[in-house]
Amino acid sequence: MNQSTSGPQTAIVPSALAEDPYAVYARLRQAGPVHRITGTDGLPAWLVTRYDDVRRALADPRLSLDKHNAAPGGYRGMALPPALDANLLNMDPPDHTRIRRLVTRAFTSRQIEQLREPIQRTADQLLDAVGAAESVDLIASYAAPLPITVICDLLGVGGGDRHDFRSWTDALVAPDPERPALAREAVGRMLAFFTQLISDKRTAPADDLLSALIAVRDEDDRLSEDELMSLTFLILFAGYENTVHLIGNAVLTLLRHPDQLAELRADPTRMSAAVEELARYDGPVPLAIRRFATEDVTIGDVTIPAGETVLLCLAAAHRDPDRFTDPDRFDIDRDAEGHLALGHGIHYCLGAPLARMETEIALSTLFGRFPDLALDVPPSELRWRPSMRSRGLLSLPVRTGVSKEAATRR
Repeated sequence: MNQSTSGPQTAIVPSALAEDPYAVYARLRQAGPVHRITGTDGLPAWLVTRYDDVRRALADPRLSLDKHNAAPGGYRGMALPPALDANLLNMDPPDHTRIRRLVTRAFTSRQIEQLREPIQRTADQLLDAVGAAESVDLIASYAAPLPITVICDLLGVGGGDRHDFRSWTDALVAPDPERPALAREAVGRMLAFFTQLISDKRTAPADDLLSALIAVRDEDDRLSEDELMSLTFLILFAGYENTVHLIGNAVLTLLRHPDQLAELRADPTRMSAAVEELARYDGPVPLAIRRFATEDVTIGDVTIPAGETVLLCLAAAHRDPDRFTDPDRFDIDRDAEGHLALGHGIHYCLGAPLARMETEIALSTLFGRFPDLALDVPPSELRWRPSMRSRGLLSLPVRTGVSKEAATRR
């Protein structure tokens, strides 16, 4: 018998997600493939939990990213002004196809590969500074500044113009319900920053991604001004936010599995495969970007009515025992091919090669530099962002294993 909106709703509690999201999603996955939920923002949505269903839904054209297909009163995601909202995460074909093709032309493998040496240099410089301390917050000192430096280099943002992107993205992804003005202020500052940045690049173009996108906009006239601004925002936001948490979560996972970390240290060539398993095991994006049913869609024994919001739970899919054997076990030798951390279908992450490169370099450099790196607090004391949208640590206190004497000599 098909269920629909008349069924009971399960409330997703922020504190439960922060404590153990995988236990929450496992209970839902075991209970059924689709659930009517109330999200942490109090809005209703349908949550899809099983791997095969999630993978199919990611490529289902009946599930739209365009907010115009949303029914009134449902979950719609972040509220942004048009100048930041006309991006690939809110588009279906043919606009999505047109813009993705243009971005792909500018976001070339050559440009990505050219970032390898700068990424390595930045990682080394950040760890040079970290090495002067016995203990440090690895998120603030390493996992956050590395991706922001990389994405700013890619866009061509000068060192003096690298504003506090982390506070801006935090205000959007995990808004403080007691201080709603912070999110509005962050949007205003981002809008002003990108407006000035694009103006400066028009005046003095360079060999960077943003200049290339401006050339597409101005010469071919195939990007609107809002699309150009929104793309710039998306590249910064997605390229920074997700990679911070991918690196942070990966470091924590490896520190909590010292036997497997020892194997990686003994054979660093295994790091590339390990990054895939790290993305599956505790990735930065628990939920794919919300979708809206353009017609009634049946998944399992549940019919989701047209206009309803659909959330595809990657975190639940990645722990589905029907797809991954013993899925709650971290295993660097696992064949994690088919994980959905970077998407699937036409919305597969354009920046996937860059995210993989950054994470591999970040981990190899960190654990090569500090062989005695260890957590500085019990895992139970670590604080996670209370968000359905992202899975990331607020801080990661570690001991570097560097003695005071050695630190002084440095």
